[in-house]
Amino acid sequence: MATLPDQTITTIFRLQQRLVALLDTATAAEYSLLQQFGETQETMPELEAIDNVKERLRIPYNRLHRILQQVAESQPAATADVLDFLYRTIDQGEAIADASEASIQEIKRSWNLP
Repeated sequence: MATLPDQTITTIFRLQQRLVALLDTATAAEYSLLQQFGETQETMPELEAIDNVKERLRIPYNRLHRILQQVAESQPAATADVLDFLYRTIDQGEAIADASEASIQEIKRSWNLP
């Protein structure tokens, strides 16, 4: 494997863990919204927003998985382009996680969801 700093690998795994946790939170909010209020004209915008949040969370998670696998299979070293893409994906993933978390919390507050 092309050697990555331990800090980078830790950052990747923590970010993936956070993305999965947020995906779970979004799905739970979607479920609660549907159970309590159903799929109505009033809930459709929030249900669509949750779907968008879930898709945005999946993208960096999957990219990190693929890029880390590619780095692991790179010998003797990963290319500069791959490493640049990895670090940009980490930055984007953190920004997406922050924005998604805020969106989920806003929907939960608006509908008094647990």
